[in-house]
This record gives sequence, C-alpha cells and structure tokens, in this order.
Amino acid sequence: MRQDAYPEPYPFPDPALAEEDGLVALGVPVTPANLRAAYARGIFPWPFSARHAVPWVSPGERAVLEFERLHVPKTLRQARRRKPWTFTIDRDFGLVMAACAAARRPGQRGTWITPAMRAGYAALHGEGGAHSVEVWDGDRLVGGLYGVDAGGLFTGESMFHLEPDASKLALLHLVDHLAARGATWIDIQQLTPHFAVLGARLIPRSEFLGRLALERAAGRRLF
Repeated sequence: MRQDAYPEPYPFPDPALAEEDGLVALGVPVTPANLRAAYARGIFPWPFSARHAVPWVSPGERAVLEFERLHVPKTLRQARRRKPWTFTIDRDFGLVMAACAAARRPGQRGTWITPAMRAGYAALHGEGGAHSVEVWDGDRLVGGLYGVDAGGLFTGESMFHLEPDASKLALLHLVDHLAARGATWIDIQQLTPHFAVLGARLIPRSEFLGRLALERAAGRRLF
C-alpha cells in the first residue's frame, strides 16, 4: 500500500487485542496526526532501521515511573546540588532529537531515530504535542530528553548525555515540572537498568491502558 493511501489519522486497532509482541500496525507514516492518534491509545512507533516499514506497538508489559516510587541515589542528589547547569524545556527540541539519534547505545549498531521519525516528532513538537528537556553547561548542550504528551500523560522517548548524570538530572527536572502540574507518573515504555535503579517497574498492558484512559479523561495540562 502506498503511503498516501493510508487514511489520516490512521484508525489504529484496539491495542488490548494485540499479541504479546504488541504489534498493532506496520508501515503507517510517522506524521503528527498519526502520532497523536497512536499515543492516545497507548501505541508508539518503534522502527528497527530506515530501510524497513515502521512497526507501531503496544507491548504486553509497559515500564512506568511513578513519582511516589522514585528513588534518587545519594550521588545523584549530590550532583544535583553541585552541578552548575541550567535546565530548560522546549528550548531546542531539534537539537535534543539529533543528540539522541547520535548517542551510542550498547548492543545497537545504529539508531531507531530515523530521519522520518525526526521529521514526524519535530512536526508534532511544532503543534505542541512533543516536548524536550535540555541541560546546558553555559551554551553547550550536555544532556536532555524528549517525549510526547499523550493527553495528560508524558511518554518518554529517548534521552542522552555528554556529561555524567546529565540525562538523569534532565529526568528529575521533568518530574518536578510534571508533579507541579498534578502528574503522578510517566510512561517510559521499556524498563532499562538505568530506570530500574530509579524505581521504575513493569505493569501489564491492560493496567497501563486503563491508567492512560483515566489521565486523558482528567484533561490535565502538562506544558
């Protein structure tokens, strides 16, 4: 099927009916309308490379970081007090995405942040649906993260650091920002050792979808 033959926004199927691998659609273009529709249903694009059709997934288990469970190690608390860094939100979304795409990750030969992904999320950011956190050492960007507002729930997509602790401190800045607006948790999609140390955990897809629906119904403004 040609890309221009897809309806937009794409009518994603119910993710609750997906198989354990979570695949719900394949090859749907990464556009702002499709991204909004997908995240509203607990679905996100997860491409393997620029050469393959983009899979859209809602995994059988979802990683979440609940603020009441957040564990900040002593060394990170000390770094937060001592680092003379500046934190901003949405100051340079494009630069953060580029840095995340360029980051080397263990076990990965390339990046899933393809040119099509960058273009789609940048357009969504322009519409107010995607956001970034930046960490600056003077005028130098040393860390950050970006993600999507799924309608009252922040879904983290990727993060990077050029200095130790920069990405972790970007996350803490985001948590403070969201908590001040009434949020109590974020979606981090996959559980990594980095997030496990901070207190993140896996929940079943059914629980995640139910909690997402409640957040969307609350209509909370995060940004």
